[in-house]
Amino acid sequence: MGFSTSHNSYFYAIVKIIIHKEEPMKQFILSLVLFVFVYAEYNYTNVLIEEDSPYLQQHAHNPIDWYPWGEEALQKAKQENKLIFLSIGYSTCHWCHVMEEESFTDTYIAELLNRDFISIKVDREEYPQLDKKYQEHYMARYNKRGGWPLSVFLSSDVEVFHIGRYIPRDEGYGSKGLVNLLHSFVKLKKDENAFQKAINKHTMETKKEPLKSQLNMQIIDKVIFQIEKQFDATNGGFASRPKFPEASKINLLLDIYKLTNNKKAFHMAEKTLREMAEGGIYDQIGGGFFRYTTDYAWQIPHFEKMLYTNAQLIPLYVKLYEITQDTLYKKVVDETIAQMHTNFTEKGFYLSASDADSDGEEGGYFIYAYEEVKEVLKDRGWNLEEIEETLSYLGIEEDGNIDGELSHTHITSQKIPRRLAELKAYLKSESDKRTFPFVDKKINTAWSSMMIKALFEASRLDERYLEVAKKRLDALLSLMRKKDVLYHQTLLGKVPKQEGLLEDYAFLIDALLSAYDRTYDKKYLQLSEVLAQEALPKFYRNKLWYLSNDGIKIVADFDDRYYTSPLSQMLENLVKLGSLTLNTSYSTMVQDTIKSRGAILENNPEASPHLVHTFLRLKLGDIIIHANKEKLLFAKPLLDKVAYPFLLSAVQESDEYLACSISRCFAYDKNITKLIEKIDKAVK
Repeated sequence: MGFSTSHNSYFYAIVKIIIHKEEPMKQFILSLVLFVFVYAEYNYTNVLIEEDSPYLQQHAHNPIDWYPWGEEALQKAKQENKLIFLSIGYSTCHWCHVMEEESFTDTYIAELLNRDFISIKVDREEYPQLDKKYQEHYMARYNKRGGWPLSVFLSSDVEVFHIGRYIPRDEGYGSKGLVNLLHSFVKLKKDENAFQKAINKHTMETKKEPLKSQLNMQIIDKVIFQIEKQFDATNGGFASRPKFPEASKINLLLDIYKLTNNKKAFHMAEKTLREMAEGGIYDQIGGGFFRYTTDYAWQIPHFEKMLYTNAQLIPLYVKLYEITQDTLYKKVVDETIAQMHTNFTEKGFYLSASDADSDGEEGGYFIYAYEEVKEVLKDRGWNLEEIEETLSYLGIEEDGNIDGELSHTHITSQKIPRRLAELKAYLKSESDKRTFPFVDKKINTAWSSMMIKALFEASRLDERYLEVAKKRLDALLSLMRKKDVLYHQTLLGKVPKQEGLLEDYAFLIDALLSAYDRTYDKKYLQLSEVLAQEALPKFYRNKLWYLSNDGIKIVADFDDRYYTSPLSQMLENLVKLGSLTLNTSYSTMVQDTIKSRGAILENNPEASPHLVHTFLRLKLGDIIIHANKEKLLFAKPLLDKVAYPFLLSAVQESDEYLACSISRCFAYDKNITKLIEKIDKAVK
C-alpha cells in the first residue's frame, strides 16, 4: 500500500474537523490520520512496517509489495498462481544494501514483481534455518558457497527453479540482470515442460550419509593433512579469499596440539591468530574483529562486525595466551571484550552486528588519510622521523592501501614505536567524530550465549570478567526464557515471539556449562540438563536432527564455516552432560548420530572441525575432577593449566580430589598438584 506525501497544514485542518465528531468516530479518524501523517514522508509503505526485524524495516518503504515469510504469503502465491521471489539478507549486509538501492527502490522493478510475483523478505538472522535450506540449494546447484543477499525464485508450490546471490538491475557482471530475469521467468512459467525441467535441476534429497567404517585416532593425521593443504603458509588462514577466521578449525588445531604435541597443528593455529591480530581484519584502533577480509593477507576487511565472530575468537586468544604467555593475545582479548561492551551492548544485553558503511561510505568510520594525520602530528610537535615511523607501523601510507589515498590500519613491524599510544588515541578521537555504523539491535539468544561463554573463558585470565558474565547470563535468561519457553531473538521493549531454534539451545547450554565450570553453582548445571531434555524431542526425531521445530523441516549439518555448527555444539554438550551427570544415554545418542550421519568424518573431516573435536572428546573420554566446592574453587588456577583439553570438574562432597572417567575413578589425592601429576601420566 502506498501513501502520498502530506503537509502539516492539512493535518491540523483535519484535526479541527475531528474535534466536532462523536468520540468513537473521533478516535478512529484520528488514528487513521496519525498513521498517514507519520508515513507522509514516504511515497510507499508495505506490510513490513509491522515487523520487528530491523532488516525487514529497512525495506518497509520500498515500492515492492513485500511480505514477511509466513502462510499468508505462501497461500497468496498458491491462490493467485504466482511465482515467488524470496530475498534473504540481513540488516548489516553491504551487498543487500546495494541491491536495494539499485533494484528494490526502482518503480519499474516493483511493477514487474507486484504484477507477476509474490515477493517475500527474510531476515537470515531471524530464520537461519530457512537461510540454511536455500544456501544448501545454492551449493548443490553451483558447487560453491552462496552468500547474501540470496535471491531465490520459486513456483507457487514453493519449488526452486532459479537461485542466485546479488543480481544487478541490468545486464552486467556476468549476470543477465534482474529486469531481464523477471521477464524471462514469467515466460518460462508458461512453458510447462521447460518450467518443470528448471525445477528438476534444483531438486535436492536429504541423505543420511552414515559411517562406513570404524573411526580411530588416525582421524587426527587425516584432518591435519587436509587442513595443511588449505593452509596459507605466508599469511595464515585456510583459503585464498575471501578469508574468514574459521574459529572452530583453529580451536581443533590447538586441542590437537595439547593432545599430541603436534607442532604443525600449533604452527597453523598460532600463525593464523597472530596474522589476524596484526592484520586489518582486527580493528587496531577500536578493538574487535571484522567479519572477513577480501584479500590474502588479512589486510582489507569487509567492515561489518558480527557478535558471533568476536565471541568465538575470544576463547582462542585466551587459549593461545595460556600456551605462549605472549601479551599480544591478552591485549586482543581485553580490547575485543571492551569493543563489544562499548558498541554492542544496551542495557546489559548484547546486540547482533554493525554495518560496514558509515554515512554511505564502506569502512568510512575506520579509514584515515595520510596527509591529514601527518599535518596534525606536525602541529602537535612530532618530528618527521617519529611521524613516519609511527604511521608506517600502522600501515597508514602516503598512497593509501584501500580506497584512493585512504588507509586502513594494520601492524607492519614487530618494533613498537615510542609514540604509538598517542597516535592511536588521536585516530580514535577522529573516528569518534564520525557516525558509527548502523548497529542491528536484535538480541539473539545463540549469539549472546556465545559472547557470554567467551566472558567465562576470559575470566581464566582476569577475574573481573566473571561477574560480568554472570550478570549478562542472568539478564539473557530473564529476557529470553519465559514460563519455561526459550525464545530465539527479540528487540528491547518488544515481547519475544519466535521460539528457540537448535542453535539457541546448543549455545545457551554451552554457556551454562562454562558458567558451572567457573562457579560450581549447581543452578547452571541443572538448567543445562533441563534445556537438553527440552531440546531432544524438539529437534531429534528418527535419528535426524533438525534446526527448528516450527514446521520448516531443515536437517542440521556439521558446517562450521561462519560459526560453529549448532548440531556439533549440541553433540558436545551431550557428551559433557553425560560426564557431569553420569547419564550414559547422552553419549549413546551422540554415538548414534555419528554412526548415522558421520560420513564427513571419513571423507572430509576438515570441513567439520567441531564434529572432529566432539568425536575426539567421545573417543578419548572426559576426565572429571570431583571434590567439594571450596576445594574445586581453590584448585581452579591449577586445573586451568592442565594440558588435556577434555577436563571437567564437578562438585561432590569429598575431602579429597578424585579423578574419574564416566565409568570409574582412577586416582585420588588430598593434594591437587599430586593428583594433576597422576592425570598427566594417565593421559600420556
